[in-house]
Amino acid sequence: MTIGSASPPTSSGFTWPFSMAFQPIVDLRSGRLFAQEALVRGVAGEGADSVLSLVTEANRHAFDRAACRCAIEHADRLNLLDGEVMLSINFMPNAICEPERSIRHMLVAAEKAGIPPRRIILEFTETEKLDITHVRNILRVYRADGFRMAMDDFGSGYSGLLLLTQMQPDIVKIDMGLIRGIDADPVKQTTLRHVAALLGDLGVTIIAEGVETLAELEVVRSVGIDLVQGYLLARPLFEALACPVLAEFAET
Repeated sequence: MTIGSASPPTSSGFTWPFSMAFQPIVDLRSGRLFAQEALVRGVAGEGADSVLSLVTEANRHAFDRAACRCAIEHADRLNLLDGEVMLSINFMPNAICEPERSIRHMLVAAEKAGIPPRRIILEFTETEKLDITHVRNILRVYRADGFRMAMDDFGSGYSGLLLLTQMQPDIVKIDMGLIRGIDADPVKQTTLRHVAALLGDLGVTIIAEGVETLAELEVVRSVGIDLVQGYLLARPLFEALACPVLAEFAET
């Protein structure tokens, strides 16, 4: 299914049109979809960099707001929101000046699509240096309305463990750099096993990103991680929802 591209209004401050692709996150234990992540794309399916390279300090807030709205609108048109699958959206904490004001735009878009905030995951990445006090306030405001918060690319960027303790996210996505080739790397295996145990003790939901081979999948599964995303299961689809054959990967 293909739908028209979404273009934020010129009055928003970000005048370039863009669209979305979606990549599923699979629950290996149940063999069901856990979520679909919305990924920014150009209007003809160009990579995220074709859009993100146009984001500046001046228009970052406008882009972030438009991207969140665009993701929800596309998910609605693709009927993603008819079931219980969650929608995962990337957002830029440093683009939010007033959380109480910004969240109203998100709530309006969610209400129009008929999706409760509890089914929306907001991902922030630790590769962007963050004002901890400011981001904690953002998380507090968004959580109060039911949104779930996820730390993306955990294990890369700025102070992963310190940020984890300060942010206390609901979900952590393990960076693909730790997953890549893990089946042949005992050091990575030990690291992932202990990280998974730590996050489990903290009550944090874990997602392994970038799983590309069956061997990597088996290592991820062996340390108790059930939620997986990566090319092995499905590549992102432009303006469409990928539906992997989940029976091939579910536990038997």
